[in-house]
Amino acid sequence: MSDVYTVINPATARPVAEVPLASVAETDAAIERAHEAFASWRRVSPGERATLLRRFAAVVDDHIEELAELEVRNAGHTWGNARWEAGNVRDCLNYYSAAPERLFGRQIPVPGGVDITFREPLGVVGIIVPWNFPMPIAAWGFAPALAAGNTVVLKPAELTPLTAIRLGELALEAGIPEHVLTIIPGHGTVVGERFVTHPLVRKIVFTGSTAVGKRIMAGCADQVKRLTLELGGKSSNIVFADADIDAAAASAPYAVFDNAGQDCCARSRILVERSAYDEFLSKLQPAVTGLRVLDPTDESSEMGPLISAKQKATVTGFLDEVDVAFTGSTPSGDGFWVPPSVVTTEDAEARIWREEVFGPVVAVMPFDDEEHVVALANDTEYGLSGSIFTRDLGRGLRVARAVESGNLSVNSHSAVRYWTPFGGYKQSGLGRELGPDAPAAFTEEKNVFIAH
Repeated sequence: MSDVYTVINPATARPVAEVPLASVAETDAAIERAHEAFASWRRVSPGERATLLRRFAAVVDDHIEELAELEVRNAGHTWGNARWEAGNVRDCLNYYSAAPERLFGRQIPVPGGVDITFREPLGVVGIIVPWNFPMPIAAWGFAPALAAGNTVVLKPAELTPLTAIRLGELALEAGIPEHVLTIIPGHGTVVGERFVTHPLVRKIVFTGSTAVGKRIMAGCADQVKRLTLELGGKSSNIVFADADIDAAAASAPYAVFDNAGQDCCARSRILVERSAYDEFLSKLQPAVTGLRVLDPTDESSEMGPLISAKQKATVTGFLDEVDVAFTGSTPSGDGFWVPPSVVTTEDAEARIWREEVFGPVVAVMPFDDEEHVVALANDTEYGLSGSIFTRDLGRGLRVARAVESGNLSVNSHSAVRYWTPFGGYKQSGLGRELGPDAPAAFTEEKNVFIAH
C-alpha cells in the first residue's frame, strides 16, 4: 500500500485507526481479480446465490452491535442511528436474496418463431460510497448487484472506511467467494477515478455531491459506462395552515437535524403557510432547543457531531452570513460540533436557501397559497425528497404530484425504505436504487429469437 489514512472520531477529534490506502496498481489488481471471480459467480445457481446472501445477512445480524459501535466511533453517529444502519444492511441482503430466483425474462409473441428475453449480469460493478451513511448506502449497491450475479469492488469514503472493511470480512465469513465483494479503501482521485476509467468495471454506482457526480458522469461517457447517481438535495418541508401544527413542528427537527443534517434527504427548507407561520415558529423553537445533542456514546443522544473540521468550517461559513433566529445546544470539549440552527428568511435567492449546507441548519420561509409554495419548492436545481403536512389529503396528493422530487411523504418525513424505489429528479441524481426493480439495473436485457 502506498499511503495510510488516520481515521478520526468526529466527537472527540482524536484518532481511532489507521487504514492503508490502495494505489492505482493495487486497485487494478483488485478489479482484475473481481473480473476473474465474475466468471464463476455468475454461474452459481440462483438458489445457491440466494442462500449465500441470506447467510451474509445472518452473519451481519450477529454483528449488529459491533458494526454499530464502529460507526459511532468512526462517523459520530448516534447509537440509535448506527444500530438501524447495521440492521438495514441485513435487511437489504435478506430482501435481495429473493432476487436471483426472480430475475425473470419474457416470452414475447412474434411471427415465425419464439422470442425470449434474458437478464444477464454486467460484470464488475464499482460502488463509491459517501461518508454520511457508510453502511446502508454500501448495501443499497452491493446487495442487488450481487443478487443479479455481478461482482463488486467498493470504495468507502476516506473518512469512514471501518464498517465497509468489516462488512467485507463478514462476507467471506458467510461464504461469499473471495473477490466477489472487494473493499478497496483509497482516495477518490485514485481508486474512484480508476473505477471510472478501468474498462473491466462495467457500471459505477456513486453517492455524493452533485459536482463530483457530474465529473464521474463525464468520465463514464468515454466508455459509455452505465452509472447510477444519487447526489445532492435541497428538500422542502411544506406545512399548510390546516395541518396539525403541533405534530409538524415537533417532527421538523428530526427531518433536518438527523445525522447532524448530513443527509441528502434533509428537509433543509421549511415552507409554512403565512397564516400559521408565527404559530409554527413558536412551537418549532422548543422542539429544537429540546433536541438532545450529546456525545454519541451516550445512548440518549439524538444528534452527533459533523464528520470533520472541514465540514464544520463549511457549515459555520453559511451561518456567518445570516442572522440565526434560534439554536439548540452542543457539548463542550473537542469535536466537530455545530448546534442545530434555525434561520428565517423571505429571500429566495439567499445562499442558505439555495445551496445544500449539509449540516444542522434549516431555513424557514412563509408562503401564500398552494401555487406559491409549489413554485418555491421547485425553484431549485435539486429534487430528491420532501414532505407535505396537511389534513386535506386531496391537496397532499395534488402537491406531491406537482413538486419535482423523487421521494415525497404526506404527513410524514419518511424517505427511504429498502423495498421502495429511491432516487432524485433534476440534479439530484440519475436512476433509482432500492425497491423491487433494483437488481434489473445491474443487468443487461438480452433478446433471443428462435425461428420455427
